[in-house]
Amino acid sequence: MDKTLLKGLMVLEAVTDVDNPPRTIDALAARVGLTRSNTHRTLQTLIHAGYVVKDEEGGGYRGAIRLFELAARQLAQLDVRKLAAPHMRALADLTGETVHLSVLDGFDVVYVDKIDSPQPIRAYSMIGGRAPAYAVATGKALLAYQPEGYVDRYEDQLVRHTPATLVSLPLLKEELRKIARAGYAVNRGEWREGVGGLAVTILNSLDQPVAAVGISGPLDRLGPARMKQLAPEVAACAQAVSRGMGYRGGYLGQ
Repeated sequence: MDKTLLKGLMVLEAVTDVDNPPRTIDALAARVGLTRSNTHRTLQTLIHAGYVVKDEEGGGYRGAIRLFELAARQLAQLDVRKLAAPHMRALADLTGETVHLSVLDGFDVVYVDKIDSPQPIRAYSMIGGRAPAYAVATGKALLAYQPEGYVDRYEDQLVRHTPATLVSLPLLKEELRKIARAGYAVNRGEWREGVGGLAVTILNSLDQPVAAVGISGPLDRLGPARMKQLAPEVAACAQAVSRGMGYRGGYLGQ
């Protein structure tokens, strides 16, 4: 058991106790059973990480907005699969391609739901499976909405899977900027040769990315012209799910 982490969680829970919040270091130390110096060190770590802020006027401590953001993302991920299901089915019927719903986990995406294409040749994947976020459409759609510097920490994980994989950090960052402007991401055979995809980010009421929905299939069917044609349909699916989660912004230049 990591006792340092446990101490930090104890202090964090005490700081965010709504009914009886101990704001000062002495009150917090008494609540969690730590020494004053140990409590102070723990608070400084939590402040540095962005989870606690110091009240300069009162001299005490309180939870930061980052805690609410984390909670909102977790709640959104719990709901997004159920909200997305009917819209994914409609998109699958419309496009005839495999439809994926993905969430971001570090520098990977995890497929949390999918609808297989009825076509004999289709994209292979499985619910619970992973793929490198920088090499698939749903992953790139999610990376495009991450904070500045997010992808930099994963530079050593940029490895080539196909001749089309982007393994240059500057080129990847430029691609993500283009995705943010266009409103959708495209995979041109960067994870599996001959398999492409198109995806759009799902946002919540805080304008935060919680998942991405996309279509995948052979590049013989999903060429540049067809991807451009289907981009508004994928965006409409993502927007419908986002609306259900409280998002009120626009998509694809709306």
